[in-house]
Amino acid sequence: MNLVDLFPALASIVALLIAIIGHEIMHGWVAYKYGDHTAKNAGRLSINPIVHIDPVGSILVPLMTYYLPMLLGASSGFLFGWAKPVPVTMETVIRNGGYKAAMSVSLAGITYNLLLAIFFSTILLSMHEPLVEDSLGYVFGFNVVLQLVLINVVLAVLNLLPVPGLDGSRFVTYVALHFKRYEVARFFIKTERYGMIILLVILITPLKIPLLIWPVQTLLSLLLN
Repeated sequence: MNLVDLFPALASIVALLIAIIGHEIMHGWVAYKYGDHTAKNAGRLSINPIVHIDPVGSILVPLMTYYLPMLLGASSGFLFGWAKPVPVTMETVIRNGGYKAAMSVSLAGITYNLLLAIFFSTILLSMHEPLVEDSLGYVFGFNVVLQLVLINVVLAVLNLLPVPGLDGSRFVTYVALHFKRYEVARFFIKTERYGMIILLVILITPLKIPLLIWPVQTLLSLLLN
């Protein structure tokens, strides 16, 4: 195996870290704009990746989701993971900006991922597929840009799902509270402990096709057509 063969995996790791770390920083940054200094005081608005890396979500899970399918005979795996959640004191956010501010904090990471996907898709459309005569730098750069589009689209779509624990469910919770639909808010709050189980069910069953794969494919076709 030569260096070029490692480029897709290395590029995926770089793109994943940019996507998940920026996603978390944006939650804290928007909360900070509404007077919540929790993330800033904890040093979590820093772009230093070390303070955001979660040993399980940023290292173990990405390696397993990428290499395990290949070991089981699949042609390639996919990359999935998360960074340490940025601490946010929603009571402060709500006190200063109401439930609309809480909605903004909830959607901040998704907005970051979508904007990053749009930005790098414009760059990708101006690039050509790597050729034999291209430099190693260009080949690696192409792979990074490609993965930045793919991973950010997947993260945005995934987090939009109203699955307890994900950003989409938190957004729905604050919308419900804003419109005084307290029974809806209570449902999402009570079921948050089951969020990972629900997410795993979606990922390992045919439910992932309409809920994840189709939206991802649609968004990618819009960005890269």
